[in-house]
Amino acid sequence: MSESEAHGLACMEIWGGNGRVAQALDLPGLAGWVYSEPYAGSETGGDVYYLSACSRGQVARVCIADVAGHGASASRMAEALRDLMRKHVNAWDQSEFARELNQAFQVAVEPGHFATAALFGLYCVTGELVATNGGHMPPLWYRAARKEWELLGDPTQQTYTPEFDLPLGLIDGTSYVQTSVRLLPGDLLALYTDALTEATNPAGEMLEIPGLLKLAASVPVDSPAAAGQALLAAVERYRGGRPSDDDQTLVMLQRLSV
Repeated sequence: MSESEAHGLACMEIWGGNGRVAQALDLPGLAGWVYSEPYAGSETGGDVYYLSACSRGQVARVCIADVAGHGASASRMAEALRDLMRKHVNAWDQSEFARELNQAFQVAVEPGHFATAALFGLYCVTGELVATNGGHMPPLWYRAARKEWELLGDPTQQTYTPEFDLPLGLIDGTSYVQTSVRLLPGDLLALYTDALTEATNPAGEMLEIPGLLKLAASVPVDSPAAAGQALLAAVERYRGGRPSDDDQTLVMLQRLSV
């Protein structure tokens, strides 16, 4: 299947993994584009991504995770995430999903390793998006009505309790909270792993989240693929054309008109 041919997720389908991919996707209420490039030409890496559609075609779910340790740990994490995506494919509440994912990660990987992860569920009828974050970078959110990019769940605007939002694998029994926002037609979300924000220019300066947000302001917003390809190209220019020194993954999602 070529990148230009969008894969439409069927009801109850779970799609993803931790391998190299550049693929357009159609989900309930969303158009998507997923890009993942493991480090140094490897076939698989430590970045894990999965997307699903519920049995009634009304809920799309997306998960992105970055596993410390890569290798077998990431592959076991990918298997655990796929199984939990299937178990919770029809569930709107994600808090139990996140708790079970934390428990599964502690079983799947070597002691001392951890992962950051973020879960998102969209109810396509209303555009309501629920987000659960386990230590992952905040998504970039393009507000079509304002024609502006901002952070979804800006940490400077929220009060965090230490036991909430921890990366997976640190503390057994960690509680995970979920927040809700409304996506409007044309809105875009950019979900990414830290290879993008930790990109350095030839002077050794790290891009970081504000820099990535600034780069996003110049990308086209007519489709998730166009936005994603332009954002990756901008990060590569920032690096001075040098390849990434880590696995890099970018998931672009755009709310469709009802």
